Amino acid sequence: MIRAGIIGSTGYAGGELVRILMGHKDTEIKWYGSRSYIDKKYADVYQNMFQIVDDICKDDNMEELADKVDVIFTATPQGFCASLLNETILSKTKVVDLSADFRIKDQRTYEQWYKIEHKSPQFLDEAVYGLCEINREKIKGARIVANPGCYPTCSILSVYPLAKEGIIDMNTLIIDAKSGTSGAGRGAKVDNLYCEVNENIKAYGVAGHRHTPEIEEQLTYASGVPTVLNFTPHLVPMNRGILVTGYASLKKEVSYEEVKAIYDAYYKKEQFVRVLEKDVCPQTKWVEGSNYVDVNFKIDPRTRRIIMMGAMDNLVKGAAGQAVQNMNLMFGLPENEGLNLVPMFP
Repeated sequence: MIRAGIIGSTGYAGGELVRILMGHKDTEIKWYGSRSYIDKKYADVYQNMFQIVDDICKDDNMEELADKVDVIFTATPQGFCASLLNETILSKTKVVDLSADFRIKDQRTYEQWYKIEHKSPQFLDEAVYGLCEINREKIKGARIVANPGCYPTCSILSVYPLAKEGIIDMNTLIIDAKSGTSGAGRGAKVDNLYCEVNENIKAYGVAGHRHTPEIEEQLTYASGVPTVLNFTPHLVPMNRGILVTGYASLKKEVSYEEVKAIYDAYYKKEQFVRVLEKDVCPQTKWVEGSNYVDVNFKIDPRTRRIIMMGAMDNLVKGAAGQAVQNMNLMFGLPENEGLNLVPMFP
C-alpha cells in the first residue's frame, strides 16, 4: 500500500483528493493536514465523510510527514510548498504539489506573476510538469511533480495537437475560459458569495491572470514558437467545471478530416481525453465528477480560423484527479487506478 499524506486536505482540491483516494485500492491516507482545523475530526469539516473517515486533522509539518508516508500531496496556496521543501524531504518521499510553485521554470516569471519570492528555486529544473498526456515518461521517474493548473490543463489539451503539428499561427491564439466557483477555493471572499455569483457571469484577471505564463510556456514547448497569448477567464454560477474556447488563425487550408486525424493520433490511446464527434461541442455536464477532458474543434473557412474547445471538471482532472494520475505513474501503478469515475448526470 502507498502511504499518502495530504497537506491542505480541507480545501476543495484536498477534499476531492480524499474522496478519490478513498476509492484507490493501493493507497491509504495516513495524514489529513489542515492548519485551520488541527485536532478537529475530518468528518466534522466534511460531513459527507461521516463514518467513512474517522481521522482527525493534523498540522502541516512536512518534515515529520516525510518520515511517515511515501507521497505528499500539497493542496496549498502558492509559496507554501516551496517554503518547506528541501533535499531531506525529497530523499524520503515523493511530492505532488497542486500549487503553482514548480510549474513555471523561470524563477523571475513566477515571482513577477505571483508577487512572491520563490523559496526553493534549486528544485525548479528537477520538478516535472505533471500533464500526464504530454510528460508521462518524465513523470514516472520524478521525485517532485508540479500538478498543472485547472485552466492550463483544459487549455493546453484543447490546443496541443495543432500547436505541436504547426497547424495554427501561435501569435494569433486567444483563449476564453469559464469556471465554476469551486476554482476560487473554499475561503470566504465577498466576490464568491451566493448573491454575488448567482445569476451573474463576470470576467476577472483580464490581461493578467496568473495561469497565463503557464499556458504560454507549455505551448511554447509544444510549438517551438515563443507564444504570447490573450487568456481571459470568467466566473459562472455553477459549482464545478471548466469550458475553454480557443481561437487561432490557420497557417494553411485544412479539411475537417485532416484536423480530426491529428486529434485522433494524439489522443486515441488516452483514456481521459475524449475527442468528440463532428459538430458536437463539449459541455461541462458531460465530464462532471470525472477525470475526463472532452475536446473538439470547428473550422471557420470564412475567417480562416479554427475554434478549439475543451471541457473538464476543475476539481478532478483540473486538480485532484490529475494529482492521483501523477501518483499512479510515479509508483508504477495502472494510470487509471482510482480514476474510473463515470461522469455524473444531471
